[in-house]
Amino acid sequence: MTFNNIWLLFLFVPMILLVVTEIYGDKKDQIFPNAISRIKEHNYGRFNYDKHRLKFILFMSGFFCLILSAAGPQFGTKIRKVERQGVDLVIAFDTSISMDAQDIKPSRIEKAKFEISKLIQGLRGDRVSMIVFAGTSHLYLPLTTDYEAALLFLHAIDTRMIPNQGTSISSAMKKAIDLVSKDDDKYKVVLLVTDGEDHEGDAIALAKKALSMGIEIHTIGIGSNTGSLIPIVSQNGNQIEYKRDNSGKLITSILNKNILKDIASAGNGKFFHFSNNGQNHTDVNKAIDSMEKRAINSHEYSEYEERYQPLAFVSFLLFTISLIVPTRIRYVENDL
Repeated sequence: MTFNNIWLLFLFVPMILLVVTEIYGDKKDQIFPNAISRIKEHNYGRFNYDKHRLKFILFMSGFFCLILSAAGPQFGTKIRKVERQGVDLVIAFDTSISMDAQDIKPSRIEKAKFEISKLIQGLRGDRVSMIVFAGTSHLYLPLTTDYEAALLFLHAIDTRMIPNQGTSISSAMKKAIDLVSKDDDKYKVVLLVTDGEDHEGDAIALAKKALSMGIEIHTIGIGSNTGSLIPIVSQNGNQIEYKRDNSGKLITSILNKNILKDIASAGNGKFFHFSNNGQNHTDVNKAIDSMEKRAINSHEYSEYEERYQPLAFVSFLLFTISLIVPTRIRYVENDL
């Protein structure tokens, strides 16, 4: 059992003081029985003290029930069905070391995290899931409507979470397709966030397969056309040097727009470019909002049920009776 407004229970203090005052007044009558009785006989000869006591008890009982009712008691449970209108959104997030490149400030991965966080905050009823990938892919967050939890998971993403380096877009797409294909309903979308360096090459075929299953594929490219060197960062966050190839030459990572556009086209989606300019997430939000929504995440949950109504009725009843109880003694004509 709990209360909505538990602070109202402090009103019991003045109620107790009123009761103590009434009891103390009765004791004073017992201390001076003769003097008080003469005054009563003169001034209150037709006053029924027994009815007055009953009236007081009824009034205080009504006051007691009113305080409890106003405090909002809640106990027991009730079942309610909740339905949300939205889509199932799977975000495949590239965590390869090339995402540390700083042609997008402060870095590709930090820019992507910032924009995706804004995107998640703009969702309304959609379920969201996250897959992280580099050389391999892993389900990072199952489908959920808990956006606060999704943001916590998103902020923890970095390029060191998957030891097996590379950029396996195909692996991420396979996992995303497997995740949402378990649900027969339509209106599913995969959002691929990467710099586009696919090291396997069958992502376009997977996008076509996803489209045949009713899954749209949107791609988000992170990076610039000129590219950037790839910094190697230590565990404490300090840059050690830049990544080199086997021959010792510095590697420049360049955004591969073409493959991302081809993947989006094959998946009946759109290509978006996250750059240093503007709020890049707004276009993605518009694309998701424009999709036809369906009822998802219908479930039943229990909660405390409001129980103030019976107490309010009893309080009203007691107050009404206390008002109509007479305290005046009626004399019969034979007694006059």
